[in-house]
Amino acid sequence: MVEPETVAETVFVVDSFEMAKEAYRCKDLRQALYDEGEVVMADVLVNLHGAEHRTRRRAENRMFRRETFDHYEVELFPAVIDSTIAPYVEAGAVDLVHLGHELMLNLAALTAGVDRPEGTPEETRRLYDYMMLFVQGATLAHATGDKDAQRACVFEGLVRWDEEFLQPSVRRRRALLDQVAEGRASESDLPRDVLTVLLKDRAELALTDDVVRREVAFFLLAGAHTSATAFVRSIDHILGWLEQHPEDVEALSSRPFVQRCIHETLRLNPSSPIGKRRALADVTFKSGDVVPEGGTVVIDLMQVNRDVSVFGEDAAAFNPRRVLPPGVAPFGLSFAAGMHVCIGQDLAAGVLGNDPEAPDGQLYGLVTSAVQHMFDAGVIRDPDNPPERDANTARPYWGVYPALFPSVG
Repeated sequence: MVEPETVAETVFVVDSFEMAKEAYRCKDLRQALYDEGEVVMADVLVNLHGAEHRTRRRAENRMFRRETFDHYEVELFPAVIDSTIAPYVEAGAVDLVHLGHELMLNLAALTAGVDRPEGTPEETRRLYDYMMLFVQGATLAHATGDKDAQRACVFEGLVRWDEEFLQPSVRRRRALLDQVAEGRASESDLPRDVLTVLLKDRAELALTDDVVRREVAFFLLAGAHTSATAFVRSIDHILGWLEQHPEDVEALSSRPFVQRCIHETLRLNPSSPIGKRRALADVTFKSGDVVPEGGTVVIDLMQVNRDVSVFGEDAAAFNPRRVLPPGVAPFGLSFAAGMHVCIGQDLAAGVLGNDPEAPDGQLYGLVTSAVQHMFDAGVIRDPDNPPERDANTARPYWGVYPALFPSVG
């Protein structure tokens, strides 16, 4: 742990793997990463604590079950991935950043419960623009420029999205829930998504319209944006690996190998470079370090996931063939740990280890499926147009990433 420069600052930076696990599992450390993003993040699952968090999570866990993941990965996602990527493969070129967000938005809309009745490219573009506004709102702590102006813009977009997309989705699900209650439909007829869960358990969870709106917006942005950034970063890392290890080109036909590449990418590039917690009481770590009540703990995930004592001397390098100690996830702590471990971890990154209950013995996650589809199509970097970082945020995002499909174009 790195001590604060003065006692008044009470900000402690955790940069070791073991202490980070301890921090994530401490019940007296509350989520503080989104304190400036309340316009989208107030009262959503990831910001709740204690009994309120347990109750909401218990309800939403009913949707994030193994059979639901099977349904998505085996039945729904392949067709969505193919239909989204196919036009770009036919054109022979694509910006991976745009494609990643479009693709993952299509998938996240299914899981969040946002209907797309028109099914047109224009409708997708409108939803994409809304989603990017929500991302901007959630990450205001890392934004550059006038944050108050950005906050107002995000709220205005949230209201417009509610009217255009969310309320029609709500009305359809309420009608289905009424049919189930009246015995004219069965539970199996209900959509398997977050919005349906929230509406079904609304009274038990004491949810207001505003909280439902923010919760669905959060699942839309979290499912789309974090997976989209992992999609682009994974392709970038794999292309770099193949330049140094051409013998692994054929390994990309193996889904377990591609999944290892995704996990290694997530380890090196967590969706948020830090975790942040606020102490609700004095907290004493096993090391003897003390965080006073009201103090802040910053978990430096970029360092934690590169801890050489855990990941080896080459911890800062991309190596999908890395051998890990027992009990260490290949993606490090990128999905957090403890009470706030990411609820969509298995959906995005797949299940670790063999699972005999899966149709083929394994779930690999939607990012793995999407990335392998890209390499099956022969994706390469555009040699004449190098990728560029996003200048609108302090987070290490790609702004544009031109790519080609030379075997088709």
